[in-house]
Amino acid sequence: MKRPMSLHMERTTTDIVIAGGGVAGLTAAAAFGTAGFSVTIVDPTPPVTTGDAEGSDLRTTAFLQPAQQFLETAGLWSRLAPFATPLQVMRIVDIGTEDPVMRDFNAVDISEKPFGWNLPNWLLRREMVARLAELPNVDFLPGTGFAQMLARNDTTIVTLSDGSQLNAKLVIGADGRNSAVRRAAGIDVKTTRYGQKALTFAVTHDAPHENISTEIHRSGGPFTLVPLPDHDGKPCSSVVWMEHGAEANRLASLPEPDFEAAANDRSAFLYGPLQLVSRRSIWPIISQVTETLTAPRCALVAEAAHVMPPIGAQGLNMSLKDLASLLELATAAPADLGAPKMLDAYARQRHPDIKLRVTGIDALNRASIAGSPMMQSLRSKGIEALYGVAPVRRTLMQMGLGAR
Repeated sequence: MKRPMSLHMERTTTDIVIAGGGVAGLTAAAAFGTAGFSVTIVDPTPPVTTGDAEGSDLRTTAFLQPAQQFLETAGLWSRLAPFATPLQVMRIVDIGTEDPVMRDFNAVDISEKPFGWNLPNWLLRREMVARLAELPNVDFLPGTGFAQMLARNDTTIVTLSDGSQLNAKLVIGADGRNSAVRRAAGIDVKTTRYGQKALTFAVTHDAPHENISTEIHRSGGPFTLVPLPDHDGKPCSSVVWMEHGAEANRLASLPEPDFEAAANDRSAFLYGPLQLVSRRSIWPIISQVTETLTAPRCALVAEAAHVMPPIGAQGLNMSLKDLASLLELATAAPADLGAPKMLDAYARQRHPDIKLRVTGIDALNRASIAGSPMMQSLRSKGIEALYGVAPVRRTLMQMGLGAR
């Protein structure tokens, strides 16, 4: 975006090609560019960087502490911090039984910092694109996609959707759950479908959120309110509402007053009446793990490598752990960028952790879906038991941050 396409086309060599201009891909470009590598990032769809534009991503992302530190490394956090809402407490509420359970996991038990910080996805794109414009060694080509690649011993030839070609030492696939890079690399993926969808939207409410992220369980999946800055002088939260697919479709099509009534019922009025202040988006819920993370001269990250239900803010935070691992390996031995030694080390570092966390989130989601009284009772007792033992509670919070 810093230079005309015609000038870029003269350049045929780059250290890294990144496929995918979402939050993960843009962060990768900023991180590797800041570290001094030459980077070309491509995406067939230009990023939407305003909240009211057609196609704007109205979801939010909660960056946990390790992710925030990585954003600092990438030169991004100074841009994002003014817009970030701290998340001090993770509150879990189970209203699926006769005796509702509410337990607060407070970051003060393990850290002087909040658990994390919440930001709108469209704003992340805006600030990340602005950061790339500051880096002369990064070319961002929105509207141009990845087409194919051919790996050689010391380089790979990447063909783009406009027919141009680049020589690169490493291709990073950050192009989502239907990754073209993954397909080109011939990497298999295992997908689990839950018959769920997630509704995402923003609401205002009467009671202040007090920097508490609240996950409300009943059946069908959690209803999660994540703090945002005030909207028109009222407390505001983003919502992820997971439900069985048919019910989610029904809710998405309701007139606004009926939808608000349904959301209020589902939230048990914990923060008072909810008022919709954004449009509604709907997303399918799956788990997905690749058979491997690498191919010759290629590494998969983020949703190209792993997808999970939006529980515990694990998704993008795991994606940034992928990037942190790759960046550490690349900066430790720049001459080995994209070589088998580096890629093997990346796979050893990340694949076991990915499989463990996807399995854990899968189990939590299945427990949240449970509608039978017996399963709901077990879920409620499990929350109480995990909270009641202080060392266990602290360990769980550290694991949630990725510290263990």
